[in-house]
Amino acid sequence: MTPDEFRQHGRQVVDWIADYLERVESYPVRSQSAPGDVRAGLPAHPPETGGSFDDLLADVDRVLMPGVTHWQHPNFFAYFPANATGPAILADLLSSGLGVQGMVWATSPACTELETVVVDWLAELLGLPASFRTDSTGGGVIQDSASSAALVAVLSALQRAGGGKIADSGITGRHTMYVSSQTHSALEKAARIAGIGSANVRVVDVDPRTLAMRPEHLSALIAEDVAAGAVPTLVCATVGTTSTTAIDPVAAVGEICRDRGIWLHIDAAYAGVAAVCPELRWINDGVAEYADSYATNPHKWLLTNFDCGVLWVADREPMISALSILPEFLRTTASASGEVIDYRDWQIPLGRRFRSLKLWSVIRWYGAEGLRAHIRTCVALADEFARLAGTDEDFEVREHHPFGLVCLRPLWTSKSADVANESTMALMERLNDSGALYLSHTKVNGQVVLRMAIGATTTERRHVLDAWERIRAEYRVLNGQR
Repeated sequence: MTPDEFRQHGRQVVDWIADYLERVESYPVRSQSAPGDVRAGLPAHPPETGGSFDDLLADVDRVLMPGVTHWQHPNFFAYFPANATGPAILADLLSSGLGVQGMVWATSPACTELETVVVDWLAELLGLPASFRTDSTGGGVIQDSASSAALVAVLSALQRAGGGKIADSGITGRHTMYVSSQTHSALEKAARIAGIGSANVRVVDVDPRTLAMRPEHLSALIAEDVAAGAVPTLVCATVGTTSTTAIDPVAAVGEICRDRGIWLHIDAAYAGVAAVCPELRWINDGVAEYADSYATNPHKWLLTNFDCGVLWVADREPMISALSILPEFLRTTASASGEVIDYRDWQIPLGRRFRSLKLWSVIRWYGAEGLRAHIRTCVALADEFARLAGTDEDFEVREHHPFGLVCLRPLWTSKSADVANESTMALMERLNDSGALYLSHTKVNGQVVLRMAIGATTTERRHVLDAWERIRAEYRVLNGQR
């Protein structure tokens, strides 16, 4: 493709994206495709000769679009948002055009140094501690997701717990990790990958009302494991669980970790960015005093398209000790000087894209005020939805909803617990099958509840009010009220 051809087709693609974003509300929210539909619409074998880009775009419309679930739809409420905005999309295009592979500083100084600036900017915007700055003992790095961030944290914790020897000698004893029933499954997966094993991931009890980790049970489990000869290695406290946005007591958990010398990782994948608003900065209570690592995803709720998760550490040495391997072909004068960061040592893969461009673009375009406005709008809409549902005698709303997620449960008249759960699932499927909106569910104390996650940039008050009316109307149909 020549530069002139690229210019021509590039304009087509930008226009296509702009048209899509303009009319996204006209699509069914969830794909209506059946399994195999997309594959059946594509050739069984690759083309022998090249084709036109016009034909490719035509196949996007004809074959792929029916199989797309529209995460940017204003009525997409199923999962935490995956914001995709103009500034981020265009910056991703710049990144693709430059084709940078920023594995070490020397392979593109701008890729590394822009990243150090934007992760420091974000730490400042969120009110995170000074130790997380890249000009301090720790620093920040952009990962693809909070799952990768968790794995890096686990490996760093292992290296520290093993006296700096595990990266070379391997795990020779039993190491334990601590999560709650509400912790994201990525932590258990990280334990498997790191060699700790699922059996050594200890599940701490939660408060049945708040679903927050119980520090007293954590302390008891740690004491039990130490007595059995294990090495407690990492505790994960969550700020905004995936299921219900429950918040673990970071300060109380952190005090236990400090007393025992255990690595404390904070998983704030969804909710962490809410701290851009000063009135929500209470979610950071205890982080500065106790956290060894902290992860949040701008690609969820902070207007930056996937993938862009940020991991900060208070002390980078255990991480670099765990992950750094230096073959001859990666040796550079700049690296040897100790004056630069080589982000290859801060992540699992060697290679890395120029992801900081899109976070930089978003912060530059919106500014702190624009970022706060987006978070506050979503929180206000969630509050209004919760008030509407909470005043309806046919629904029960979970009290804890400080962010953009509201969990609610239909109250089915004279139905057993199992039948009530089945009815709630049936209600959700009817709503999702309609294409008018998209919800998800979770279970709380054995009861199925609906999750209404508000966060799309296109969602307005009218969409939230309409969603509530549809939920209520379908409930009444299923409950035989009309």
